[in-house]
Amino acid sequence: MNPDTPLQMLGGLTAREFLRDYWQKKPLLVRQAIPDFESPISPDELAGLALEEEVESRLVIEHGERPWELRRGPFAEDAFATLPERDWTLLVQAVDQFVPEVAELLEHFKFLPKWRIDDLMISFAAPGGGVGPHFDNYDVFLLQAHGKRRWQIGQRCDSDSPLLDHADLKILAEFEQTEEWVLEPGDMLYLPPLLAHCGTAEDDCMTYSVGFRAPSAAEVLTHFTDFLGQFLPDEERYSDADAEPTSDPHQIQRDALDRLKALLNEHMGDERLLMTWFGQFMTEPRYPELVNGLDIDEPAFLAALQDGAILVRNPSARLAWSEVGEDLVLFASGQSRLLSAGLRELLKLICSADSLHVDNLGQWLADAEARNLLWELVKQGSLGFADE
Repeated sequence: MNPDTPLQMLGGLTAREFLRDYWQKKPLLVRQAIPDFESPISPDELAGLALEEEVESRLVIEHGERPWELRRGPFAEDAFATLPERDWTLLVQAVDQFVPEVAELLEHFKFLPKWRIDDLMISFAAPGGGVGPHFDNYDVFLLQAHGKRRWQIGQRCDSDSPLLDHADLKILAEFEQTEEWVLEPGDMLYLPPLLAHCGTAEDDCMTYSVGFRAPSAAEVLTHFTDFLGQFLPDEERYSDADAEPTSDPHQIQRDALDRLKALLNEHMGDERLLMTWFGQFMTEPRYPELVNGLDIDEPAFLAALQDGAILVRNPSARLAWSEVGEDLVLFASGQSRLLSAGLRELLKLICSADSLHVDNLGQWLADAEARNLLWELVKQGSLGFADE
């Protein structure tokens, strides 16, 4: 993708202009980001997803006695029949993993790294429905899919911003509105992290929300150090072989801190391990239980491909690749595999192609390392046969 090509999705901005001027900085309203947009999923179909055991869903209801109520799915078939005529919202996470036509919409966001995208959530709201004023710790694109929704934006927030007393919902106790828009189908609003916002349905409406993965500093430190610890022998410890005599045996001297920092820097600065951890962490599936491998031996796998079988990515899998020294590494659903530099084009194909088959794999099927990689991805569950 040319970063200097104007994009309809960004209101005529180029990817470079958007990232420079708006990304993680300020909101952007785009009228008709997708002209004449029609939702590939209906409200009834969305409600049907919320009945499924493997689908994460919530109902947020606002009413008098208990101002905000949260119910978690999966829901019974009659759950929606008892809802009031207004002031409620159904939210269904990761619809892109269950509806291919919804997943296709993520192609509009190819100007951003695919591994940064978390999921595409869809909300349906009756008139007056919403989840209250709140803020997110990540970027979000809000695409209006059906009906009208009024969006209000407010102040910058942080972990000290006061919240209402609610066990499950993080609703701001104070909301200082600065701007307001009504979005219609095809309109889109981009919001950077930590910006207060509040969406209210003007009528029956659906909104698509594309959220992004943004690990906290606490997550990075705790997860990486746990990962790093697997590779460090027990005998590698704090040492002070060059210590000087101490005048006060109770004082921790500055030189002890310097040795400790050197010990940490030696390992925390290992870029090879950092990249390996980061790739695995950022490709962990949202629902690991849905990434199930196929028990098949390599000859049977290759025979199936030669007979015309088609491989597709598991909708719940995440794939990415990177360079590690002179080698390449493929990250697949939280796992990594080190590969030779000659497989670069194959890794790009695996991560980007809609399907893999004899026609586009071509010469790779004659390469033992490439064949083994494809077979391992099928056994792991990141790839599967189209008819499975």
